[in-house]
Amino acid sequence: MRVRRVMRLTLALSTVLLLVFLAACAKKAPPASTPSAAENPSTAPSTGWTPEPSTPSLTVESSADAFNKQGVLKRIHFDTDKWAIRSEDREILKQNAAWLLAHPQFQVIVEGNCDERNTEAYNLALGERRANAAKEYLIGLGVAANHIQTVSYGKSHPLCTEHDQACWQENRRDDFVLQDMK
Repeated sequence: MRVRRVMRLTLALSTVLLLVFLAACAKKAPPASTPSAAENPSTAPSTGWTPEPSTPSLTVESSADAFNKQGVLKRIHFDTDKWAIRSEDREILKQNAAWLLAHPQFQVIVEGNCDERNTEAYNLALGERRANAAKEYLIGLGVAANHIQTVSYGKSHPLCTEHDQACWQENRRDDFVLQDMK
Protein backbone atom coordinates (compact mmCIF):
# COMPACT_ATOMS: atom_id res chain seq x y z
CA MET A 1 0.00 0.00 0.00
CA ARG A 2 2.78 2.34 0.87
CA VAL A 3 4.50 1.69 -2.50
CA ARG A 4 1.29 2.50 -4.31
CA ARG A 5 0.91 5.74 -2.40
CA VAL A 6 4.53 6.76 -3.19
CA MET A 7 3.94 6.00 -6.87
CA ARG A 8 0.78 8.15 -6.96
CA LEU A 9 2.57 10.96 -5.19
CA THR A 10 5.51 10.74 -7.63
CA LEU A 11 3.15 10.74 -10.61
CA ALA A 12 1.21 13.73 -9.26
CA LEU A 13 4.41 15.63 -8.51
CA SER A 14 5.80 14.88 -12.01
CA THR A 15 2.58 16.11 -13.61
CA VAL A 16 2.64 19.34 -11.62
CA LEU A 17 6.30 19.95 -12.49
CA LEU A 18 5.59 19.32 -16.17
CA LEU A 19 2.70 21.79 -16.16
CA VAL A 20 4.80 24.43 -14.39
CA PHE A 21 7.60 23.92 -16.91
CA LEU A 22 5.25 24.21 -19.90
CA ALA A 23 3.62 27.34 -18.46
CA ALA A 24 7.02 28.96 -17.97
CA CYS A 25 8.02 28.18 -21.56
CA ALA A 26 4.83 29.54 -23.12
CA LYS A 27 5.28 32.69 -25.23
CA LYS A 28 3.67 35.79 -23.94
CA ALA A 29 2.02 38.00 -26.54
CA PRO A 30 3.35 41.57 -26.61
CA PRO A 31 0.89 44.30 -25.71
CA ALA A 32 -0.97 45.35 -28.86
CA SER A 33 -0.99 49.12 -28.34
CA THR A 34 2.49 49.73 -26.94
CA PRO A 35 5.07 50.74 -29.58
CA SER A 36 8.34 48.89 -29.37
CA ALA A 37 11.61 50.58 -28.53
CA ALA A 38 12.80 50.05 -32.11
CA GLU A 39 9.80 52.00 -33.41
CA ASN A 40 10.22 54.87 -30.98
CA PRO A 41 13.90 55.20 -30.01
CA SER A 42 13.32 58.38 -27.98
CA THR A 43 11.44 56.41 -25.31
CA ALA A 44 13.75 53.41 -25.39
CA PRO A 45 15.87 52.94 -22.30
CA SER A 46 19.57 53.55 -22.98
CA THR A 47 21.53 50.34 -22.71
CA GLY A 48 24.72 51.52 -24.39
CA TRP A 49 24.29 48.91 -27.11
CA THR A 50 23.82 49.91 -30.73
CA PRO A 51 23.01 47.26 -33.33
CA GLU A 52 25.48 46.87 -36.20
CA PRO A 53 24.20 47.50 -39.70
CA SER A 54 23.21 44.26 -41.33
CA THR A 55 25.46 42.92 -44.04
CA PRO A 56 24.53 40.14 -46.42
CA SER A 57 26.09 36.87 -45.37
CA LEU A 58 26.08 35.41 -48.86
CA THR A 59 27.44 37.12 -51.94
CA VAL A 60 26.36 35.58 -55.21
CA GLU A 61 28.68 36.25 -58.10
CA SER A 62 26.95 36.74 -61.41
CA SER A 63 29.84 37.92 -63.53
CA ALA A 64 30.92 36.35 -66.79
CA ASP A 65 34.08 35.04 -65.12
CA ALA A 66 32.08 33.34 -62.38
CA PHE A 67 29.81 31.63 -64.93
CA ASN A 68 32.83 30.60 -67.02
CA LYS A 69 34.38 28.97 -63.95
CA GLN A 70 31.12 27.09 -63.38
CA GLY A 71 31.16 25.88 -66.98
CA VAL A 72 27.58 26.86 -67.75
CA LEU A 73 28.26 26.76 -71.50
CA LYS A 74 29.45 23.39 -72.76
CA ARG A 75 31.93 22.78 -75.56
CA ILE A 76 31.23 20.88 -78.75
CA HIS A 77 33.53 18.63 -80.81
CA PHE A 78 34.14 18.00 -84.49
CA ASP A 79 35.21 15.18 -86.77
CA THR A 80 38.65 15.25 -88.41
CA ASP A 81 38.98 18.05 -90.97
CA LYS A 82 35.25 18.90 -90.62
CA TRP A 83 33.35 21.91 -89.39
CA ALA A 84 29.81 20.54 -89.67
CA ILE A 85 27.90 20.43 -86.36
CA ARG A 86 27.51 16.79 -85.31
CA SER A 87 24.05 15.55 -84.34
CA GLU A 88 25.13 14.78 -80.76
CA ASP A 89 26.39 18.37 -80.36
CA ARG A 90 23.18 20.03 -81.54
CA GLU A 91 21.56 19.41 -78.15
CA ILE A 92 24.53 21.05 -76.42
CA LEU A 93 24.15 24.09 -78.68
CA LYS A 94 20.42 24.22 -77.89
CA GLN A 95 21.20 24.26 -74.16
CA ASN A 96 23.88 26.93 -74.67
CA ALA A 97 21.43 29.03 -76.71
CA ALA A 98 18.73 28.70 -74.05
CA TRP A 99 21.17 29.89 -71.39
CA LEU A 100 22.31 32.83 -73.53
CA LEU A 101 18.72 33.83 -74.28
CA ALA A 102 17.92 33.75 -70.56
CA HIS A 103 20.98 35.93 -69.79
CA PRO A 104 21.06 38.70 -72.42
CA GLN A 105 23.49 40.75 -70.33
CA PHE A 106 26.32 38.55 -71.64
CA GLN A 107 27.89 37.98 -75.00
CA VAL A 108 29.81 34.87 -75.99
CA ILE A 109 33.09 34.27 -77.78
CA VAL A 110 33.13 31.04 -79.78
CA GLU A 111 36.70 29.75 -79.86
CA GLY A 112 37.50 27.37 -82.72
CA ASN A 113 40.24 24.82 -82.02
CA CYS A 114 41.96 22.03 -83.94
CA ASP A 115 44.24 19.10 -83.21
CA GLU A 116 48.00 19.28 -83.75
CA ARG A 117 48.01 17.79 -87.23
CA ASN A 118 48.22 19.91 -90.43
CA THR A 119 49.81 23.31 -90.86
CA GLU A 120 49.19 26.34 -88.71
CA ALA A 121 47.48 28.20 -91.57
CA TYR A 122 45.21 25.23 -92.34
CA ASN A 123 44.24 24.85 -88.67
CA LEU A 124 43.56 28.56 -88.22
CA ALA A 125 41.20 28.49 -91.21
CA LEU A 126 39.53 25.28 -89.99
CA GLY A 127 39.13 26.71 -86.47
CA GLU A 128 37.48 29.80 -87.96
CA ARG A 129 35.03 27.65 -89.94
CA ARG A 130 34.18 25.67 -86.80
CA ALA A 131 33.58 28.82 -84.75
CA ASN A 132 31.43 30.33 -87.50
CA ALA A 133 29.41 27.11 -87.85
CA ALA A 134 28.55 27.23 -84.14
CA LYS A 135 27.79 30.97 -84.39
CA GLU A 136 25.36 30.43 -87.28
CA TYR A 137 23.68 27.58 -85.40
CA LEU A 138 23.22 29.76 -82.30
CA ILE A 139 21.82 32.59 -84.44
CA GLY A 140 19.37 30.10 -85.94
CA LEU A 141 18.25 29.28 -82.39
CA GLY A 142 17.50 32.95 -81.67
CA VAL A 143 20.70 34.29 -80.12
CA ALA A 144 21.40 37.82 -81.37
CA ALA A 145 24.29 37.95 -83.84
CA ASN A 146 25.76 40.99 -82.08
CA HIS A 147 26.08 38.88 -78.90
CA ILE A 148 28.41 36.38 -80.59
CA GLN A 149 32.06 36.83 -81.53
CA THR A 150 34.35 34.22 -83.03
CA VAL A 151 38.07 33.56 -82.83
CA SER A 152 40.25 30.76 -84.16
CA TYR A 153 43.15 29.42 -82.15
CA GLY A 154 44.04 26.68 -84.64
CA LYS A 155 46.21 24.19 -82.81
CA SER A 156 47.71 26.66 -80.31
CA HIS A 157 45.33 25.91 -77.37
CA PRO A 158 45.29 22.12 -76.92
CA LEU A 159 43.48 20.55 -73.97
CA CYS A 160 45.40 17.32 -74.39
CA THR A 161 49.02 16.91 -75.52
CA GLU A 162 49.20 13.18 -76.17
CA HIS A 163 49.71 12.08 -79.78
CA ASP A 164 46.76 9.73 -80.26
CA GLN A 165 43.21 9.68 -81.66
CA ALA A 166 41.49 10.22 -78.28
CA CYS A 167 43.57 13.30 -77.56
CA TRP A 168 43.13 14.70 -81.06
CA GLN A 169 39.35 14.26 -80.75
CA GLU A 170 39.37 16.24 -77.50
CA ASN A 171 41.25 19.11 -79.17
CA ARG A 172 38.89 19.36 -82.19
CA ARG A 173 36.38 21.60 -80.44
CA ASP A 174 34.62 24.91 -80.00
CA ASP A 175 34.78 26.51 -76.55
CA PHE A 176 32.19 29.09 -75.45
CA VAL A 177 33.50 31.90 -73.26
CA LEU A 178 31.15 34.45 -71.72
CA GLN A 179 31.93 38.14 -71.62
CA ASP A 180 30.09 40.98 -69.94
CA MET A 181 28.36 43.27 -72.46
CA LYS A 182 30.30 46.43 -73.18
